[in-house]
Amino acid sequence: MTDELTVSAPGRICLFGEHQDYLNLPVVPAAISLRLTISGTRRADDWCVVTLPDLQAVERFPLGSPLPYRHEKDYFRSAAVVLARHGLTVGTGVEATVRSAIPINAGTSSSSALAVAWVKFLAYMSDQHVALPPLELARYAYEAEVVEFAEAGGIMDQCAAAFGGVLAIEFVPVLTVQPLRVDLKSFVLGDSHEPKDTQAILSRVKNGVLEIVRKLRTIDSEFSLHHAHRSELDRYKHALTAEQLTLLDGTLRNFELTQEARTVLATSPLNHRRIGELLTEHHRVLRDVQRISTPKIERMLDAALEAGAYGGKINGSGGGGCMFAYAPERTGNVVEAIERAGGTAYVVHVDEGATTHGFNEVP
Repeated sequence: MTDELTVSAPGRICLFGEHQDYLNLPVVPAAISLRLTISGTRRADDWCVVTLPDLQAVERFPLGSPLPYRHEKDYFRSAAVVLARHGLTVGTGVEATVRSAIPINAGTSSSSALAVAWVKFLAYMSDQHVALPPLELARYAYEAEVVEFAEAGGIMDQCAAAFGGVLAIEFVPVLTVQPLRVDLKSFVLGDSHEPKDTQAILSRVKNGVLEIVRKLRTIDSEFSLHHAHRSELDRYKHALTAEQLTLLDGTLRNFELTQEARTVLATSPLNHRRIGELLTEHHRVLRDVQRISTPKIERMLDAALEAGAYGGKINGSGGGGCMFAYAPERTGNVVEAIERAGGTAYVVHVDEGATTHGFNEVP
């Protein structure tokens, strides 16, 4: 029995469906064994004090209403606001320390791991003393991270951190999250250390596709990305520019690849090499159509493939950050190759979702 609570949440890679969740198209993410941990206790007063040694920073504020945001991505305050909106109140202060092994602003969902872990932590510490189920946890974290700050992302990252494992996420007709029992082997994550502007890239790609959909619905009110086929794109030539046709074709190709990957992942025995090939095919679309890769990411991916990886892709919104390679064999060679190409390499595996320990072992 202890008064200290420790909450941990994983980072994630997006296997298939990159730049698809905000279009309500299916995605297949996987939680990875790089994690963020929050450890803390109650305080005697009403103050929240969060120490972030990785960033050499401290957040301090009184818990209560009103709770105005002080800066962008003010997730420590927004989580408390969202929980209060849903009837979970934190009547006493808390003191916590946040540590993370997840690369920051690199496409591995460090911010979503933080949002999920912090929402879970505060829900346990609340007057209602609640253990949120994974889908509710993901929804609250999404509100705290994305909705409160009018950002452009979807809910894939929060689901990956809350549920863990490999997930098949569908958004139509309603959000459904299906854990996939699949025995994936080692991945090598490579951090390029190139800075990325996630919101700018998300807005450019998302807005581009949404404008295409808006245009096509003026001539076909029933148009849907879910039911469109690449073989029928000629019918839209008069309504779209050449660049828009290419973006639509790439979006539908990514949708097809995700559907094929779901079939491969559900087939036993698992065809590991085909998974690698599909990852590489997905990356080519992201590179050539969505234009989210960089020369350094390309060098890292080429090096990984030459060293024996089965396939790989850029991870996250792109424009820098991380790539990953599927490397069931010659994993050490792939690590060395990525590092020779200028990246920092991490061997990662599929991992569990958000966990808690301590605080009287809250149910």
